Amino acid sequence: MITVFGSINMDLVATAQRLPRPGETVPGTGFATAAGGKGANQALAATRAGRPVRMAGAVGNDTFAAPAVELLRQAGTDLSQVKTVDGPTGTALIVVGGDGENMITVVPGANGSVSPADAEAAVSQLSAGDILMLQFEVPAESVERALELARARGVRSVLNLAPLVKDAARLGRLADIVVANETEFELLAGRKLDSLAEREAAMVKLHGETGQSIVVTLGGDGVIAIAGGVVHRAKSLRITPVDTVGAGDTFCGYFAAGLDAGLDFSASLTRAAVAGALACLKAGAQPAIPLEADVAAALARL
Repeated sequence: MITVFGSINMDLVATAQRLPRPGETVPGTGFATAAGGKGANQALAATRAGRPVRMAGAVGNDTFAAPAVELLRQAGTDLSQVKTVDGPTGTALIVVGGDGENMITVVPGANGSVSPADAEAAVSQLSAGDILMLQFEVPAESVERALELARARGVRSVLNLAPLVKDAARLGRLADIVVANETEFELLAGRKLDSLAEREAAMVKLHGETGQSIVVTLGGDGVIAIAGGVVHRAKSLRITPVDTVGAGDTFCGYFAAGLDAGLDFSASLTRAAVAGALACLKAGAQPAIPLEADVAAALARL
C-alpha cells in the first residue's frame, strides 16, 4: 500500500514560444487548466502504475476542488483522507516555453492547512513495509511529523526534495529514500557540483554518513542512485520533450510503485525513468502521466 501525503492543485498553464525574462512580457500561444500538485501527481502516477494508493491532503471549497481530484477519482485512488477546508484550492501558475522547459509559481491555498494531526491520521493507516510518499508543498512541520511517525511504525518513507524549502536538508535526513534533481541534491551535498563524477562522489559520501538510499534524477541523462552501498544507474528514453511539467512526479510515483510491487531497486529506477520520459511527450502534468501498459511497451523496446 502507498499513501501519498502532499499537495493537490489546479494548474493554470500558459504556453509561449519562450519563457519570459524578469520584467518581460511575451505573447502566449495557448492556455489550459489541468489537475496538478506534486502530491496528487505522484499519487496518480503510482495508481496508473497499478498499485493501491491513498491520497492524503486538502482541497478548498471553491470550483477548483472537484476537478483537482477528478483524475485521481477516475483512476481509483482512495480519496478518503482528502479533507475540504474553507478557502481556495491550491493553484499553480505555469508557463511552458517552446523548448518544453517551464517556470512555475505555486499558491498553497488549502495545502497550507495540512497539519501534523493530518500526518498522524495518514500514517496511522499504514503498516510496516507500506510506503509513505512526501514532498514539500504542504507545511514542513507536517512533513516532519509524518516522517517521524513513519520511522516509528516501520513504514518506508520516500521523500521528494521538492520544491526546495529552508528545512529541506534537515528533513531530508529523516527519510528512508530521498529523491532529488541535480539542483536539489546540491542542497543536500552542501556545495556546487559541476559534473556527474562530482555528483556521484557526493552521493556516495552522503550515503555513507546517513545510510539512506539516495536517488538523483538527471533529466535526459537518466538517474543515478545508491542503496545498500551499491551505485545504480538508469538511462532515460531519448525523446524530444513537449512539456516537462510533471515528469519528476511521474518518476517518483512509478518508482514507489515499483518498490511496492516488489521490484528490486534497479528495476524500479529503470521503470520510473522510462515513465518520466514518456510524461514529457504530452502537455500538462496529470494528463501526461503514462499508463502502466505504455510504460511496459517502452521498456520492451529498450
